[in-house]
Amino acid sequence: MGIGQVAGFAGATVVLVGMPGPNNMYISLRSLTQGRRAGIVSALAVETGTLVYIVVTALGLATLVQASPTLFTVITVAGACYLAYLGIRLLLAPAAEHTAGIQAAPLGRIFRDGVVVNLLNPKAALFFLAFLPQFTTRGAGPDQLRTEMLLLGAGTLLIGITLDLCYALGADAIGRRFRSARTSTRWRNRLVAGVYLALAVAAVLTV
Repeated sequence: MGIGQVAGFAGATVVLVGMPGPNNMYISLRSLTQGRRAGIVSALAVETGTLVYIVVTALGLATLVQASPTLFTVITVAGACYLAYLGIRLLLAPAAEHTAGIQAAPLGRIFRDGVVVNLLNPKAALFFLAFLPQFTTRGAGPDQLRTEMLLLGAGTLLIGITLDLCYALGADAIGRRFRSARTSTRWRNRLVAGVYLALAVAAVLTV
């Protein structure tokens, strides 16, 4: 790749990865409600899911999803169901799980949820299926193609973790006021749960 291609890849990746979606919203909501540590753990979790996508794409397994619209639909619907599950779980959480007026989930659960949210995110799947291959060498052999996909994936990972941390830190700064506001626990949880459910509906509408 020449300098122009690298710049084009980096710029397009910043726009596509930074565009608000399930991953960014998950990180922001966790940081907003539980603070910086939860946001950073969420960002690391999301990019762990990105690592899985990089390996799967490099191995060529992503072509199976690309060749099967039904399989892609299943992934999209599963992602929507998981987001809906997160929202419903928050609405039904017992009062004992709330700290400073908001649900305080264990960091292990936050990490697990973040990985799953990314793996079932149709935006992430489309990125690796449709976007990255455009920057590979036409007519390249399997080994060269695999190497190029790994390098492009590494660049995506670096850009992704940078943007995710920006979301986490920015949401934490806003969340300091949000967490100290004199609003009821129930309404705060409903607000966050509502965002999850709205993302779930939006994902289903893309099918």
